[in-house]
Amino acid sequence: MGERLALDAIWLFAAFLLLVVLAAAALAARRYLLERRGGTVECGLRSPARRGTWRLGVASYQGDDLCWYGALDVRFRPEQVFHRRSLTVLSRRPSLPSEASVLGAERIVVELDRADTGGGHVELAMTDEALTGFLSWLESSPPGSHLKDIALFDSERTRVFASRCHDSAGCGAWGLWCFGAFSRALRTAPNNAP
Repeated sequence: MGERLALDAIWLFAAFLLLVVLAAAALAARRYLLERRGGTVECGLRSPARRGTWRLGVASYQGDDLCWYGALDVRFRPEQVFHRRSLTVLSRRPSLPSEASVLGAERIVVELDRADTGGGHVELAMTDEALTGFLSWLESSPPGSHLKDIALFDSERTRVFASRCHDSAGCGAWGLWCFGAFSRALRTAPNNAP
């Protein structure tokens, strides 16, 4: 009876060990697939700022969005999505010694205001190099990338704009150039007007 109980315990331990190895392999494969897309950095997240607990994860730049994936999450959907145009940097500081045990050494903590959530503050922790890339991404955006957020006018409204511009005093060449740029933007951008 004792031998059988010991053998059962060994099999249970082996099954548990196999599950742990499979879970670790799944997390490693997920991380590899996320990083394979490019534009990813290790990034800690604390929400709400100064009160929440730090969670480790990976941030991925995807166009005008910064997608944050938790390190121990198994889903391929981001837990948090930060829109570039809604973020404002409030402050930055080096990580505290008490935070270094969770975040790692030499992390910079950035406090952000999120306009899309009604002013909620979050903190991101990343290396100095990753912070430089984040700030560059935050300050830059491709020309015209915000046009999808603006309802464009139809051609009838464009004609009204053109006649007002042409008839107004002092419009001259500048107004005609503006109208030309406006018309080109209308032709190249999708029509989002109702």
